[in-house]
Amino acid sequence: MSTVIVNGKKKANVREGLACVVTGTIEFSSAGNADVVRITDDVREALRQTGLRDGTVTVFAPGATGAVTTIEYEPGVVHDLQQVLDEIVPPDRVWRHNVNNGDGNGHSHVRAGILGPSLTIPFVDGRLTLGRWQEVVFVDLDARPRDRRLVVQAMGV
Repeated sequence: MSTVIVNGKKKANVREGLACVVTGTIEFSSAGNADVVRITDDVREALRQTGLRDGTVTVFAPGATGAVTTIEYEPGVVHDLQQVLDEIVPPDRVWRHNVNNGDGNGHSHVRAGILGPSLTIPFVDGRLTLGRWQEVVFVDLDARPRDRRLVVQAMGV
């Protein structure tokens, strides 16, 4: 590893080598209805298995009713997130998706669109660069329990 110096100040560490892309999955069951599932350790393990030292890891939720984000994973924040989702995207209002498809999860699709299906995290020396209290979570926004499979893709050297 080398260091880039600009105007006499250390700016960045540079690790050179052949770039590599490693793709895997994380699988689990979730309860639906804004169930928040902590997946930080699973992402760390997936990254460890790649053998990569520096780069980015992306966690992606295929489908239209799941989201990946970070929060401080403690019961108060989890409850607050669920409550805010109920307030801004209430499940019991008339959703056009439900009228068109009759499946009762129109709110799930809107919530997933707001939160987003993926998260990209830099890693350095094989470690995620998360903050002290920051945890990676999957939020199951569907109206029913589901088996989920997330795609985890690391790119780096």
